[in-house]
Amino acid sequence: MRPIVLLPALLSLACRVEAAESPFMGREKAETMTFHGAPWLTRESRATEERPDLLHAALGLEPGDNACDIGAGNGYHTLPMARSVAPSGMAFAVDIQAEMLVLLQQRARADHIPNVQKVHNNQVSSGLPPGTCDIALMVDVYHEFSDPEAMLTDLRRALTNDGELVVVEYREEDPTVPIKPRHKMTKAQVHKELTAHGFKLVRELDTLPWQHAMFYQRTDGPAKAIKPKPWKAKR
Repeated sequence: MRPIVLLPALLSLACRVEAAESPFMGREKAETMTFHGAPWLTRESRATEERPDLLHAALGLEPGDNACDIGAGNGYHTLPMARSVAPSGMAFAVDIQAEMLVLLQQRARADHIPNVQKVHNNQVSSGLPPGTCDIALMVDVYHEFSDPEAMLTDLRRALTNDGELVVVEYREEDPTVPIKPRHKMTKAQVHKELTAHGFKLVRELDTLPWQHAMFYQRTDGPAKAIKPKPWKAKR
């Protein structure tokens, strides 16, 4: 029960308070987590709270792929993806905070992972060239974008023709998930925003303990579009 008590407080300490912005498609945008909260990203309990092993398996990465971690932080997901695509593939670690990228690079060097490329981006661009990403992963990041429309437009360009943009967010539908409401999203809201900006849902992962994982392609991608399944609490 300890994480349930502490997680909201940790998020509060780790976030930068920003000026109030107008809602985006009916949703209030959240403040950005700063590098001061980096230790929370690599907490030991995360492996059981979020089951990243299930997420990484679902990504289906293979050697030679290019994996892009959008809002990479200190590399919790970047480094496993880099191992999956090695030796010929590259993991692109994209973050708006240079301090996070320094921490990520230190972890990559300590773990002897050479195929990581840092990308210091801004609020309207990922900084990635067109057609770069076979997988573009956003874990608990999308809800913090200050300009979601610009970033989605940019990420559409950054995907390969059959590349997937993976949106992972804490479930707003589930009151037992111990995260502040502004840092959660419903599946319906994610789908509303992504489909309005040139994406189609092609698959889902509903077995994570706290999060939705929704896999999108560009509307001109080869996979068939599906509708999101409503989330139902386990009994």
